[in-house]
Amino acid sequence: MTGNGDLRELYQEVIFDHNRNPRNFRNMEDADHMADGHNPLCGDLLTVFVKVKDGIIEDVSFVGQGCAISTASASLMTEAVKGQPVDEVESLFNDIHLLLTEARPEGRDFGKLEVLSGVREFPARVKCASLAWHTLHNAIMRAGETARTE
Repeated sequence: MTGNGDLRELYQEVIFDHNRNPRNFRNMEDADHMADGHNPLCGDLLTVFVKVKDGIIEDVSFVGQGCAISTASASLMTEAVKGQPVDEVESLFNDIHLLLTEARPEGRDFGKLEVLSGVREFPARVKCASLAWHTLHNAIMRAGETARTE
């Protein structure tokens, strides 16, 4: 069993790694879903691109600028949702919100996303971690509006 210190250290390592080397950080010219996100409190700005085929997220990427937590969360998100059914991604969106704000939802294996739970110790940073997820949700739903965390 890992203690709080171990989880905090893992959280920091994963956040730093995904911030320094964000996965799927690229513009996607042939995306069929797209949305912008903005966190005015931290200045995070991002665009999420999604390609859906037969109800499956075939490809997902993002571009933008933001704090380490925002960038790392977007990077982790793209890895987690690529190849997943849209319905499952929407369910994951709801569970991630709970993971970031309340407690770990029972019955879900978050895999690498588990490290995002560390943001609960820093309430001001929850919006940084959730921005990419709200932006992905807007892209999938074709909401046509900028996702905001204010």
